[in-house]
Amino acid sequence: MVDPATAPYAILLLRLSLGLMFLAHATLKWKVFTIPGTIKYFRSIGLPGWLAYVTLAIEFGGGFALIVGLAPRLVALLLVPLLLGTIVTVHGRNGWLFTNKDGGWEFPAFWTAALVAVFLLGDGAVAVLPSSAFGL
Repeated sequence: MVDPATAPYAILLLRLSLGLMFLAHATLKWKVFTIPGTIKYFRSIGLPGWLAYVTLAIEFGGGFALIVGLAPRLVALLLVPLLLGTIVTVHGRNGWLFTNKDGGWEFPAFWTAALVAVFLLGDGAVAVLPSSAFGL
C-alpha cells in the first residue's frame, strides 16, 4: 500500500536525484570533456556532431525542470527517449555492466526505469508547474 502522506516526498526525492544526475552528466560533457570533445566523441560513434548540443540542452533543461518541478511528470516522459538512445547508440554494445569499457547499459536502463516511475507516480511535492497543466 502506498502511504499518501509520504509518497509525494518520495517522488520529490526521486525527481531531485534524477535532475541532479542529468545536470552532472551535462556538466561533465561541458566542463571535463568540453563541447568540442563531446562533438568529436559523438562523431566517432557515428552520430552527427550537432547532436552533442541537443543532448546538452536536453540534459541541462530536463535536469533543471525535474529539480524545480516544471511539469516533472511530462519532462520525465520526454527524457526517456534520450536514455533509450544512449543504450542503442553507445552503451548497449558494451555489455551489461556500466563498469565495462565505455559503460554498459545497466545504469541507463535503471535511469530510464526511474523516469518512467516518476511519470507513473506523478509530479510529487513542490511542483512549480504541475503536469496537469498539460493534461497529464
